[in-house]
Amino acid sequence: MQTPSITDITAYMERVGQNARNASRQIAKAGTQAKNAALLATANAIQAQQAELLAANQRDLDQGRANGLDNAMLDRLALTPARIATMIEGLHQVAALPDPIGEISNMRYLPSGIQVGQMRVPLGVIGIIYESRPNVTIEAASLCLKSGNATVLRGGSEAIHSNQALAQCIRAGLREAGLPESAVQVIETTDRAAVGAMITQPQYIDVIVPRGGKGLIERISADAKVPVIKHLDGICHVYIDDDADLEKAINVAVNAKTHRYGTCNTMETLLVAESIAAKVLPPLCEKLRNHNVELRGCERTRAVISDAILATEADWACEYLAPILSIRVVDGLDAAIEHINRWSSQHTDAIITENYSKSRRFLLEVDSSSVMVNASTRFADGFEYGLGAEIGISTDKLHARGPVGLEGLTSCKYIVLGDGHIRR
Repeated sequence: MQTPSITDITAYMERVGQNARNASRQIAKAGTQAKNAALLATANAIQAQQAELLAANQRDLDQGRANGLDNAMLDRLALTPARIATMIEGLHQVAALPDPIGEISNMRYLPSGIQVGQMRVPLGVIGIIYESRPNVTIEAASLCLKSGNATVLRGGSEAIHSNQALAQCIRAGLREAGLPESAVQVIETTDRAAVGAMITQPQYIDVIVPRGGKGLIERISADAKVPVIKHLDGICHVYIDDDADLEKAINVAVNAKTHRYGTCNTMETLLVAESIAAKVLPPLCEKLRNHNVELRGCERTRAVISDAILATEADWACEYLAPILSIRVVDGLDAAIEHINRWSSQHTDAIITENYSKSRRFLLEVDSSSVMVNASTRFADGFEYGLGAEIGISTDKLHARGPVGLEGLTSCKYIVLGDGHIRR
């Protein structure tokens, strides 16, 4: 695929932006039936074009191997019949979700006689920048479409052929439903200048959602002139309180760390109340060793777990994304909350306790996008929260926080109903 020059990129991205803005006005007023029809037609197109999708993906895999991509990256890049079936099922699931657009809430009469309420509306145009996994193309397109938004998708260069093949299926679905094909545009160039153009087009794009590594998200956050929905790190904590059920605490902590290592909601630091450290740490660490987890601990941890590597301050600030866990023994709840609010990335933090008052304090005082009581941090996920799917997780406080599903891709406007009312 030929990559345009920087002059062509500027003109190309201008056209993409204009088309997206125009399409956003049409898709915003599209009915639920039309949006669902487009999703289901896209699913049918993917099913019909499965051989072509696999062939396009094979080109990306061959090129990736030639370029030295590691096995983990190649696995994320690969499409299989099972993964294609999952994409198709995902489209059906999004079609089955309630449509948030046009929902009216909080209607009330005011003393003046007018009625005031709020109506849920699309954000407009959403730009999504992501790496490697072609399935994100379908996930992002489906959520944006169902929430009445136009979207511009810029996938990683390593997946260019796969993403363009999926784009053809999406366009076919939109066309069949009578919706503008430019409601979902997948950038056709691998030139990085396209990203720079996307994030500096506030006249066309209303919000950017970056999905990828910390380097990508830091760059987008630093350079964007468009609001960004993001999270940088997933430094998640589990605090085992001195009023915890120890069996429950061990099960939750092991799951939070070992269920999957490379996810943003995996526990990276375990905090343990000093009064129960000698009881809970030996059996817990034995289970973690059985999963080949490397243990790093403070001095008080090492007094109980002698083979733990001495943790440094850098460990408290590290998202390992690997079978490594830092452990800190703390005096109690106050110290645990203090540690979390200093070192947490405000993603997901949990307390294990049978004490209602302590759990309420933890929920109130820990400033993270998801705060949990007696549950694994691995539940911090749009699907697990009942959102059906998610576009990503936000640790920002505006406009969305936590897993971002359909509602997170919308806003509210005030509506006023009167009958000739005038202000006096």
